[in-house]
Amino acid sequence: MAQFTVNPDRFDPYKNFKFRVKWDGRYVAGVSKVGGLKKTTEVVKHREGGDPSSSRKSPGKTEYEAITLERGVTHDEEFETWANKVWSFGSGLGAEVSLKDFRKDITIELYNDAGQLVISYNVYRCWVSEYQALPELDANGNAVAIQSIKLENEGWERDEAVTEPEEPTYSGS
Repeated sequence: MAQFTVNPDRFDPYKNFKFRVKWDGRYVAGVSKVGGLKKTTEVVKHREGGDPSSSRKSPGKTEYEAITLERGVTHDEEFETWANKVWSFGSGLGAEVSLKDFRKDITIELYNDAGQLVISYNVYRCWVSEYQALPELDANGNAVAIQSIKLENEGWERDEAVTEPEEPTYSGS
């Protein structure tokens, strides 16, 4: 287990608006929202024959919830390209799914207010189960058009190599 040093000068939690997402070794442009990382372990209840008045509980199967990524619509085709690897309409018999590379590992990085990397999670064997190319369009609206992908995954873990950085101080002139 990794040793964490506690920064005695840090009282504020990290904010949720400084983050980046990476896959295929590069950062994905324009991601404005990332769904939470959540896992749930089923509870298996059982009783012992000599103790009929109460049940015992033990852990069962663990499931990792899908993660949704959102970003403004641009000409960048990364979301659509990945979604098409899972299923490509009209590509022809035997070519609908890109079995070789429809799964990707992704990295979600969180930064502090100074822009220093503070926490990183690796998410494994992701694939696009839902893709929204365009939102509902409204001529009377005044909002950014958002596209999204929903990523199924087989688990995630914190990157222990990312440690708490020494926070900078303003030296002023």
